[in-house]
Amino acid sequence: MLDEEALVTTYRDLYARHVIRDNRLNISHRLGIAPIGPLPAGYTGYWLSRQDNGSVTAGYRVKGRRQGEGLIFCPDSVELWGRFNADTLCYGISRHRTDWYRGDMDRHGRPHGHGTLCYDGCRTYCGSWKAGHREGFGYQTGLNTTLQAGEWEAGNYRGERLTYTSDRIYGIDISRFQHEKGKKKFGIDWKRLRISHLGTSSRKRINGHVDYPISFMYIKATEGISIRNRYYAADYRQARSHNIHVGSYHFFSTTTPGAAQARHFLRHARLSKGDLPPVLDIEPSTAQIKRMGGPEALWREVRAWLRVVRQRSGVAPVLYISQMFVNTYLPYAPDVRSNHPVWIARYGEYKPDVRLAYWQLCADGRVNGIRGEVDINVFNGYKDEFRLFLEQNCIR
Repeated sequence: MLDEEALVTTYRDLYARHVIRDNRLNISHRLGIAPIGPLPAGYTGYWLSRQDNGSVTAGYRVKGRRQGEGLIFCPDSVELWGRFNADTLCYGISRHRTDWYRGDMDRHGRPHGHGTLCYDGCRTYCGSWKAGHREGFGYQTGLNTTLQAGEWEAGNYRGERLTYTSDRIYGIDISRFQHEKGKKKFGIDWKRLRISHLGTSSRKRINGHVDYPISFMYIKATEGISIRNRYYAADYRQARSHNIHVGSYHFFSTTTPGAAQARHFLRHARLSKGDLPPVLDIEPSTAQIKRMGGPEALWREVRAWLRVVRQRSGVAPVLYISQMFVNTYLPYAPDVRSNHPVWIARYGEYKPDVRLAYWQLCADGRVNGIRGEVDINVFNGYKDEFRLFLEQNCIR
């Protein structure tokens, strides 16, 4: 227990470290000689006191209620400078061991509102809080960590929540399924192509009416070592003739060597100057990965495909993968993650936290001129970023 002399020493130490060091925190020097002990009812003035839980408080009281600036020291090494209004803490600076927080607080001293936390010696979070948890928009940085800027929920990072407007860059990917529905076959009305609906598979924030031009398109060329898309060549020619940035993709098979699949793709895909970087579509099930020998075997064949196609095209291919694949299997290949852009299929409202080139936001979109559902994609950036992406990543 702190005696009266120790209480004064504790307070003066806190005052020197928290107030004198930061001239923006301006508690009157009169606190140094404030009365000590139980607070008289209705007291107005400066006061030092010790609570039953061992914490020490110092500050100004108006009719017994905290008002203005004050200090709190707790036995569990929590130190707090705060600004009070009508006995309610509304803003403060707190320290717990080596962690520091500055910002809005609730009546319990928890971060609530907007504030900045510095923790673990090298990490910083700045953004919204609710009852002590990161909640709402904020960003986190640190040594050897990826910048996380976006929406947080109950302390967990969810990702960037996009608002869809006509300013964004949209694209689609197509295969024979846009031409065949059962036994019926359909063409594409290239002059009418406009995105008219962003699907219903997730919540989306949309500003304005959905009527977006198609700025880029990927067309399936091949699969495995033998399958070809019979509509590929015609669709490729039409896309280029309508000034749509076009690229080709290969659907990866777990039953044949990656290098052989790459050669099959290169025999049949068009890789013309100005085309988007080629894409490897990787969608194996857990059982398929297990049958081919596990994640290491999978990445051995994927690397082989990427190496062969990169040597021929002169650009780094893009990986098309799902959020599950990112979480479960991408950690096995940090070199691939670092050296190849990602096109991710994630039908949620938050943008994925990877080195993203494109995001497939729905598989049930609608496009004028195409019969049935279409995969809708959005580029990770706006016009200037898209122009730079084309300059740096397209086939030369």
